[in-house]
Amino acid sequence: MSKIIGVIGVGYVGLPLAIKFSDHYKVISYDHNKKRILELLKYYDVNQEYTKVDLKKNNLIFTNNFNSLKKCNYFIITLPTPLNKKNSPDLDALVKLCKNLGKIIKKNDTIIFESTVYPGATEDLFLPNIEKVTKLKVNEDFFLGYSPERINPGDKFHRIDNIKKIVSGSNKKSLNIVKNLYKKIVKAGVYSVSSIKVAELSKVLENTQRFVNIALMNEISILCNKLKIQTKEVVDAASSKWNFMRFYPGLVGGHCISVDPLYLSYKSKFYKLNPDIIETSHKINNNVANFIIKNFNKLINKKKPKVLILGATFKENCSDLRNSGIIKILKLLNKIGVIPTVIDPYVNTNPKLNIKGNFNFKKIFQKNFYDVIIILVAHEIFKKMGLKKIKKLSKKKDCIIMDVKSLFSQHKVNFQL
Repeated sequence: MSKIIGVIGVGYVGLPLAIKFSDHYKVISYDHNKKRILELLKYYDVNQEYTKVDLKKNNLIFTNNFNSLKKCNYFIITLPTPLNKKNSPDLDALVKLCKNLGKIIKKNDTIIFESTVYPGATEDLFLPNIEKVTKLKVNEDFFLGYSPERINPGDKFHRIDNIKKIVSGSNKKSLNIVKNLYKKIVKAGVYSVSSIKVAELSKVLENTQRFVNIALMNEISILCNKLKIQTKEVVDAASSKWNFMRFYPGLVGGHCISVDPLYLSYKSKFYKLNPDIIETSHKINNNVANFIIKNFNKLINKKKPKVLILGATFKENCSDLRNSGIIKILKLLNKIGVIPTVIDPYVNTNPKLNIKGNFNFKKIFQKNFYDVIIILVAHEIFKKMGLKKIKKLSKKKDCIIMDVKSLFSQHKVNFQL
């Protein structure tokens, strides 16, 4: 009998896996979100990552019936791992899933986690919940693996098949199962590590390194503003040296960079260590929105100005609104009585479902008497429009332009990071 793969969570991580694995196996893709499943059954991906042709495969099944997973031999878990109000890991959804998973797994099944967690979570938190319910023993009755996701939303070049995949297992047999499974879909190859903890930590380290380097650039951008020079030009000049790592200042958002470092910080504190660099970087990155609005207030000489924000997603050229930097900007603008208009052609759904704050959303460009235009996201469409067309979105000739992502020449705009 041929093996069946169950993908649990069909978002940015789960859907690419389901599609790729369906070239080799029957895949049952489960998500508790009924709306998401109904859309996929109609061959529509709201994230704009995949087309009807990609979704219309004989071996690919979408369902919100958890019991459908009973037929599966491999279970790949891709649920999100957010933070709670105290900025600590919120793993409740995964713990609940493990308890439910314990009711349906069978002897010789394999469970693979892809969700980003702190080192130790898979074996110390998830595994005991599975074993307790199922009465089966890992490495004897079933197998356990961890392979951190490396999905980059909006990136048309770095796809699941050409990004090397880290794989790990609870023992040698588990590792071999996981390795052989992923080798079928990842042309770039797999990278085996000695333990699940190594794989877990490698994932959060990848994003923590970026988080810390962006914090450095955010600190440098404040100095550059004082010196009246462009941060981007400084970074580009420094990048002419072969071993300089190119990072730019900006609002930190999304699921990876804004969340993963705090998972690492949490685990460090568990061992009574002081993650000073992470904590300081978090403080610096959190202050970027305040710095932008502080300069906004300096440039404006009227109460409740009419404001247009270009870009709502957490990064360029994608529809992903998770933890978008616009959330903090909106909060600060709303606090001074400003309800801006937001335009983002990449966003298909109602952004108010994902973004807290008062704003008017438009998907298409509309002219108005804007006092300020804030270019918040470096979407390719904004670059192609050019500064002249962006300025013409306001019917006021003296409209202030805040170019947060330094898309244009510094001397042609009023503010840049």
